[in-house]
Amino acid sequence: MVQLVVGKKGKGKTKHLLDKVNTEVQSASGNIVYLDKNTKHMYELNNKIRLIDVSSYLITDSDEFVGFISGIISQDHDLEQMYFDSFMKIACLEDDNIEPILQKLEKISETFKVNFVISISLDEDEIPASVKDKIIISL
Repeated sequence: MVQLVVGKKGKGKTKHLLDKVNTEVQSASGNIVYLDKNTKHMYELNNKIRLIDVSSYLITDSDEFVGFISGIISQDHDLEQMYFDSFMKIACLEDDNIEPILQKLEKISETFKVNFVISISLDEDEIPASVKDKIIISL
């Protein structure tokens, strides 16, 4: 399952994402990974959550990002949830259409039973109609 937290930059998406992941870790039976563009929120995350600073891995386009996600999943058979903060930046989608990569993530989610919660710096009306049903929080 892919879930989206949407809203323009500075609206509080990261706080919602951090609250959600810290709540989910209490009841999760598998592992949780939190991907971000830096380690700024390291001390706001429960220590059971693995934080990955994506900027350290030299990812230059969205295909490399999907490969990176697939690599993480292939190495952790207990992985249950992944959280993506600053999605447009870490997935190298600054000006691109988000629809194809969200469709790939949905397919990965179904295949490997990993849920994705994604923070996207776009207003709800800028989100493609085909993925609007995935929005859980709109700020």
